[in-house]
Amino acid sequence: MNKQTKIYIAGHRGMVGSAIWRKLEAEGYANLIGKTSKELDLRDQKAVTEFFESEKPEVVIDAAARVGGILANNDYPYQFLMENLQIQNNLIDLSHINDVEKFIFLGSSCIYPKHAPQPLKEEYLLTDSLEPTNEWYAIAKIAGVKACEAIRKQFGKDYISLMPTNLYGTHDNFDLKTSHVLPAMIRKFHEAKIKMEKTGHKEPVELWGSGSPMREFLFVDDLADAAYFALQNKLPENLYNIGTGKDLTIKELAELIQKIVGHEGEIIWDSSKPDGTPRKLMDVDKMKNAGWEANTYLKEGIKKTYQWFSENQDKFKEVKL
Repeated sequence: MNKQTKIYIAGHRGMVGSAIWRKLEAEGYANLIGKTSKELDLRDQKAVTEFFESEKPEVVIDAAARVGGILANNDYPYQFLMENLQIQNNLIDLSHINDVEKFIFLGSSCIYPKHAPQPLKEEYLLTDSLEPTNEWYAIAKIAGVKACEAIRKQFGKDYISLMPTNLYGTHDNFDLKTSHVLPAMIRKFHEAKIKMEKTGHKEPVELWGSGSPMREFLFVDDLADAAYFALQNKLPENLYNIGTGKDLTIKELAELIQKIVGHEGEIIWDSSKPDGTPRKLMDVDKMKNAGWEANTYLKEGIKKTYQWFSENQDKFKEVKL
């Protein structure tokens, strides 16, 4: 690859896609392609076919997906399954048909079984049943991983899948109906802090579950760096975990965010709500042995994320599904 390589980043306006775009721009890549969902509906096979025929990208990075937390996955299972299948099938197949030699498929650690041994190794894929609260999204992503593996096996193309752990960072989704746990906590603690400043009363914050599950979190700029590493190198295998290899309890996460935000009220845990998978820690040895590892500490990443959130209040509108 050279600095003029034509690279299409699907989902370039999202948290992941925009981070990859910033990384490539910073590295001097000047021939990047991005289309908004209004300009190109990735669920529409005809539209995607016409896009590939006219733009002829040399490299494709798939950061486009229908995403959300436990609530959204539970309430809209069909959309999470079907729309993700449509998006990735169109991108993978049209990339193959149009001789795209390098394709990076981005997924999620939810592809692994609910009760797989910890930490999660790449070979645990399809060894047991999935977490029911997000199996629809997971099944779609597994299909994408296997499609890339099949093209790699049958046609020898450099199609690779990167599976990040729980992501957070600037340009995240802070909508309380559809967001993941970390940005939802930032918003809840922030709004309670603002209310306290107005009323003088310490406002409690209610959070789902018991606080006992353990989770790993990766700053999105680190994922962008991993994607850049994968672009620069022809990695020997088809599937790589991307994470920090370190986790903490949801309770510890809440207390850390509470401190960074400056909220002083009580945290109330609603144990009637689901916890999800008890633990989800990634084994990142394979990527580390290839030459890449994460470098942003959680506290530092949350501070950057909260600063961005605070500076972009006008951008947050409730998402209609």
